[in-house]
Amino acid sequence: MPNNPIQAVVFDLDGLMVDSEKLFVRVAEQLLARRGKQFSMELMRRMLGLRGSEGVALMRAEYQLEDTCESLAAESREIFFEMMPDVLEVMPGVLALLNRLEAARLPKAVATSSTRPYTERVLAQFALTRRFQFLLTAEDVTHGKPHPEIYCTAAHRFALEPCEIAVLEDSPVGLAAARAAGARCFVVPSPYTPDADWSAAHAVVPRLDADELFELLGVANR
Repeated sequence: MPNNPIQAVVFDLDGLMVDSEKLFVRVAEQLLARRGKQFSMELMRRMLGLRGSEGVALMRAEYQLEDTCESLAAESREIFFEMMPDVLEVMPGVLALLNRLEAARLPKAVATSSTRPYTERVLAQFALTRRFQFLLTAEDVTHGKPHPEIYCTAAHRFALEPCEIAVLEDSPVGLAAARAAGARCFVVPSPYTPDADWSAAHAVVPRLDADELFELLGVANR
């Protein structure tokens, strides 16, 4: 672990801050049921951390769907946003960690593979948008995770070196992106990746308000 103190914290969104992955499964199940097909958890594991367009393309190819990627994405969004107000929840520990970081005056950002309209709508549901200095979304980068671009961009926006930021992730794809950028990465494992290799992470913690994570981020006594 580098000795220099963490100067900023960058959060992934889906599966880390909100339990959207559970909702994604329900959306995919409904989408495929309309076509007489059954969604598999193995495909879900492969989709974790990818940009929405990449995930839709993967599903289309896997199930040999005749629909265009654009029409599948539009139908998925319609189902998702219909379910979202009643189903989507904040993940355990999110608010406690945000409070600790704010007490320590550590700046925060979101770096997600999701689109900006989606990200803003999800964060707004829980009044979280203004708690972050900036949001980086799929539209802000050329290459999605596991490419390091989004985390390199986050460090640049903070005017920091990547090794001075802490990245919080829940997927192997996100971990790979953070480590390739040179950032410190702490993982809260997704339940959809029980056999994932987290050996590249600087630490693996059970939830965002874990005492170990507070210690690692330097906010234990806040």
